[in-house]
Amino acid sequence: MGALVFACATTFGISAQAAVPESKETIMIVDNNWSSQKVLARVAQQLLDKVGYQTRIVPSDSQGQFPAMGLGDLHLQMEIWEGTMAQNFDREVKAGRMIDVGSHVATTREDWWYPNYVEEICPGLPDWRALNDCAEKLSVAETAPNARYLAGPVDWIKHDPERIEALDLKVTVVNAGSAAALFGELKSAAARKEPIILFNWSPNWVGAAFPGKFVEFPEHTAECATDASWGINPDKTYDCGNPVGGYLKKGVWSGFEKTWTCGFELVKNINFTGPMVDQAAAMVDVDGMSHDAAAAAWIKNHPAEVAKWMPACAI
Repeated sequence: MGALVFACATTFGISAQAAVPESKETIMIVDNNWSSQKVLARVAQQLLDKVGYQTRIVPSDSQGQFPAMGLGDLHLQMEIWEGTMAQNFDREVKAGRMIDVGSHVATTREDWWYPNYVEEICPGLPDWRALNDCAEKLSVAETAPNARYLAGPVDWIKHDPERIEALDLKVTVVNAGSAAALFGELKSAAARKEPIILFNWSPNWVGAAFPGKFVEFPEHTAECATDASWGINPDKTYDCGNPVGGYLKKGVWSGFEKTWTCGFELVKNINFTGPMVDQAAAMVDVDGMSHDAAAAAWIKNHPAEVAKWMPACAI
């Protein structure tokens, strides 16, 4: 019977590999704790579901996800940010446990940020040296006389303590528990025009809702993280900012292509621009939609893009 099916497929010019789904194994899709990633993960999920695959959204922190993907416990990550994730991602790719499926058109920046009105309180911004000049003005009771920097959750590794030490900054780091808490504090501070310096990233919805700027630190190079002699502090690493124009990649478990061949082609084709990512996040954080509903709405609102992404094996 198998030979007959293969013969028929060959006769009609259809590859035997074109049958979808090739596997009934469930594709485990990484779910991190910020809105754009959650929506992009669900856009991929809903498109893979449409093709016929079994999928599941699986929560994971931003660092532990990579060892899990290397082991094949997780299979797909749609938002790999260079500034936060490159080191652990690159380790898995170099070891052959993950595959780099390419970059989105969107480029990224992740760094210290403030809403524009903070310049009225600290006119030297965005120059990083102004942080020391204005430390008391940017402080709160728990950090005084140091300025307060509101960082993301502790698993979003940004080497802030190392930067503060290397640049001799009068700054104390306070970690928010989640992206929602981070931007909840921004909304509260902005409503009262109170000073706030916090972690932000682009693409994101925040810049459109709250015009602001990134703090400009010494320019990032790879040597900044590895060579103490590089940069303005000859004895310390991390005396620089984070990458500007960093990548936003897709990555999969090394066995993904062999197990879900057509799905691999679909993931490879998916390509978000910066504005597309902004829109995905805004549907949740501004419009109040659920992540699943936002993904469905995003797909409905972008038929031309989705049509380009669907590979021939899925049609």
